[in-house]
Amino acid sequence: MSSDEPADPGSSDHPTAQVPATAPSTTDLADTAFPTTQLPVTAASPSLVQPLLELESVSRVYGEEVKVYALRDVSLQIMPGEFMSIVGPSGSGKSTMLGLLGVLDLPTSGTVRIAGQDVSALDDPKRSRLRGDSIGFVFQQFHLIPHLTALGNVETALLYRNIKPSDRRERAYQALDQLGLGARADHRPVQMSGGEQQRVALARAIVTEPLMILADEPTGALDSANAAHVLEIFAGLGTPERAVVMVTHDATVAGTALRKVSMRDGQIVSDERRVA
Repeated sequence: MSSDEPADPGSSDHPTAQVPATAPSTTDLADTAFPTTQLPVTAASPSLVQPLLELESVSRVYGEEVKVYALRDVSLQIMPGEFMSIVGPSGSGKSTMLGLLGVLDLPTSGTVRIAGQDVSALDDPKRSRLRGDSIGFVFQQFHLIPHLTALGNVETALLYRNIKPSDRRERAYQALDQLGLGARADHRPVQMSGGEQQRVALARAIVTEPLMILADEPTGALDSANAAHVLEIFAGLGTPERAVVMVTHDATVAGTALRKVSMRDGQIVSDERRVA
C-alpha cells in the first residue's frame, strides 16, 4: 500500500450507480413540471414491506424553563427503494430531523426505529454500530482527508470492519469506479474538482452497503453543472433494498426526488410523490 493510503490498524466492508454521460442543468430541472400526488403528512403509503426507518409521534424539545420545540409530533416512514427529499427553510426542523434519522440524536418523546429496532432502547455502542451498519452519510463540505488519495478516503469507511486490506482496497476501488472515478483513484482531493470530491464522498457512503444514504445539502458547495451531475447520480444510488434521502433548503434540488417531504415550524406540512 502506498503512503497515501490509510495505515492498516490490524483489522479492518457496493451497490451500483451509473454516472450519466450528460446531465441536465438545474435550470432545466427547475422548469420541469413533475406530476405529483399528495400523501397524508403523517405516514408513507401503505405497504406490507417493513420501513427501513420510521419516526412515530416524535418530538424534540430543547430547554427546561422555556421549551423550544424543534420537532413536534412528527411521524414518517422511509421505505426500501425510495428516493426522497426533506425540504424546508431555516428553522423548519429539517436539521433536527437529519440528526434523528441519522441516529446522531434521540427524541424527547416518540419512537425512532431502524429496520423495526427502537434506537432509544439501545446503549451507545450498539447505537453506534447500528448507525455505522445502516446509514451512509454525505455532507455538504465533503469532509475528505486532504493527505489521502480518493481510494484512501473511501477505504476509511472500511477500516474497522475486519476486512483484509486487499479486499478493502478492491471494494473501495469498485465503489469509485461505479461513480466514474476509477481513473482518479490515486488523486488527492486538492487535485479534484468539487463534483469529483462529492463523488468520492458518495463512494465512501455506499462502500459499506448501507440501508440508507442520508445526504445533508449534497449540492450546496457545487456549481450548477456539478450539482445537476451529482443529483443524477443520487437518483441512481437507490436499490430495491436501499433508500436515498436528501435534506435541503433548495426547492429545486428537492424537486428532483420522487418523494418530497416539506417541513415548517417543526412539523411536516406536505408529503408528495411524483410519477417517475
